[in-house]
Amino acid sequence: MARPVWSTACQDWRERIVARESIAPCGPLFPAKAADALGVFKSLQVTDLPKRENGTHPTLGEVCDQFVFDLVAAIFGAEDPETGERLIKEFMLLISKKNGKSMIAAGIMVTALILNWRPNAILQILAPTIEVANNSFEPAMGMVRADAELAIVLKVVEHQRQIKHLTTGAVLRVIAADSDTVAGGKAAMTLIEELWLFGKKAKAAAMLREALGGGSARPEGFTLYITTHSDEPPAGVFKTKLSYFRDVRDGEIEDPATFPMLYEWPEDLLECESYLDPEFFYVTNPHVGRSVSIEWLKSELQKEQIGEGEGLQIFLAKHLNVEIGLRLRRDRWGGAELWLDAANDDLDLDQLLERCEVAIVGLDMGGRDDLAGAGVVGREKGTGIWLGWAHAWAQRVALERRKQVAPTLQGFAAEGDLTFTDSGEEIVSAMARLAIRVRDSGKMPADGGVAVDAWGIGPLVDALVQAGFDPGDEAMKRAGHIASIRQGVGLSSAIYTLEFKLGDGMFRHDGSNMMAWCVSNALVKLRGSALYVDKETSGAGKIDPFVALLNAVKRMEEGPVAVAGGVDSWLASLRGAA
Repeated sequence: MARPVWSTACQDWRERIVARESIAPCGPLFPAKAADALGVFKSLQVTDLPKRENGTHPTLGEVCDQFVFDLVAAIFGAEDPETGERLIKEFMLLISKKNGKSMIAAGIMVTALILNWRPNAILQILAPTIEVANNSFEPAMGMVRADAELAIVLKVVEHQRQIKHLTTGAVLRVIAADSDTVAGGKAAMTLIEELWLFGKKAKAAAMLREALGGGSARPEGFTLYITTHSDEPPAGVFKTKLSYFRDVRDGEIEDPATFPMLYEWPEDLLECESYLDPEFFYVTNPHVGRSVSIEWLKSELQKEQIGEGEGLQIFLAKHLNVEIGLRLRRDRWGGAELWLDAANDDLDLDQLLERCEVAIVGLDMGGRDDLAGAGVVGREKGTGIWLGWAHAWAQRVALERRKQVAPTLQGFAAEGDLTFTDSGEEIVSAMARLAIRVRDSGKMPADGGVAVDAWGIGPLVDALVQAGFDPGDEAMKRAGHIASIRQGVGLSSAIYTLEFKLGDGMFRHDGSNMMAWCVSNALVKLRGSALYVDKETSGAGKIDPFVALLNAVKRMEEGPVAVAGGVDSWLASLRGAA
């Protein structure tokens, strides 16, 4: 038999998904294998649905839509009947909540257990929590117990969340990653439930690598990821995997062993907010009318639209698969909803310094397990538009102490917007080098070119002094060339100014995911008529780069002018001021 030729790109997915056509990038490579699997899969009973008069429950063949059959056919139809090798190894189904993910997962893995030919094989469903694990195991257990013939060859071991094939000795196990040990890497076939939750786990990438190790040694092996979108901006292993599957789907990466089936919104529908129109709910809910109804979605959406943002964002992410860019929560900064539209993705520090007539460096330090941030704000020549660029640092101890956000921080580091260090001294040295870089460009004013917390951090001030910056006399309006910025309500005007400029299109930034995350975490409160960023509520380890940017904005409000002639003139101005 000749080896088939296929592609798993689906570049017309936008047109297909709107037209309610299949978004499976290709059909089964071996149709006979697919037909056998579909026969098994469709016969499995769904026991959480009422029994019929004949005593049986509705089957998967009766309750599932065609997209499920397309996925099942692709998985099992990828196995070469002559060699036993599965030619497509990785699959992803990204779909909205309430579309039967756990039912689909259980049906696919019970089918795999029945069709498996390898003696003593291990199959597994890996879930992030016990609750999700039970959601997958219970329908699988029900499918076995509802069928008298299956109950003869498949034995359910309920307390271990396992189903054993008594003829081949193969075992399907359902594992909760938050309680069971995920080790050994012996499973040939693995289904990963709710990958978005793994994206929040500090060492999920290493854990999944260990859990999936057996697949590389088994030619028939496969991995299937079934997930909704995250309730926060994608992070960690979820972000990495989702980006890769998207690139394969869009033809940017050629990988015929990877099969994407991603129910998400085309850009034009996102732009015009079609996801709020019930007529388009089907786009990311292919089971609408079966496991989820339009009326229920309409009702829940209406409830969330009455709220103040956070609940709506989560509803859109989970039930309509709208990816969260900024988590717009209660008490959010007013500029957060404007932030993403102000991105200038090709802006880096060199371009900022080249385009601007003056630039200020804002710095903010946290504790050993917090972020340290730098924000550079410049005024563009000719237009007066303010441009912003930011960077963050974190000591590696933060990965242990802040495990909840560790995958997110590691993602920012991979993108080049955050640097991990072994000591605080490395951070203050890097900040001093950044200040020198801006100063040497000739774009820094002589008075107050570096804006820092008025209380300061001793080692940071020392590093700046060693770099030639003058802390000056405490009685001076600004502490020499280090501008002393009062925090709390002292930043109130900067908060208002930045929001105002974002609204008028007069502030543009580098578009980093790191800063978008920090902005989304910034919660503001009102004290009298003054706004302030509440670090205790926001989490000091999550917003320091944003505070650094506000420090720079506060100084920019004063209309600073750069010293012409570069560093020599800057130093001469410093001596003159003294």
